[in-house]
Amino acid sequence: MLMVHVHARVKPEAIEAFKRATLENARASLKEAGIARFDVGQQMDDPTSFVLVEVYRDAEAPARHKETTHYAAWRDTVASMMAAPRASVKYESVFPAEDGW
Repeated sequence: MLMVHVHARVKPEAIEAFKRATLENARASLKEAGIARFDVGQQMDDPTSFVLVEVYRDAEAPARHKETTHYAAWRDTVASMMAAPRASVKYESVFPAEDGW
């Protein structure tokens, strides 16, 4: 299992549009066989800061995810909303075990 945390900082005027686009992408992403979990969090003390927590079933799943039409639509839609470039950090899942997802 591969966990990816994507950190995004959006322009204040784009917060609601970013949330709409991101939730649409997250819902579609959960239908992918290679995705076990796709969470979206908004920082409480800085509403322009978001984290996407993506849990993939195998190392190839992120590349397959980036080939989907819903990801491409999200990427293109939110590009102008970014206050800074997105950044991601990859983690190996330690707990729960694969069957716990």
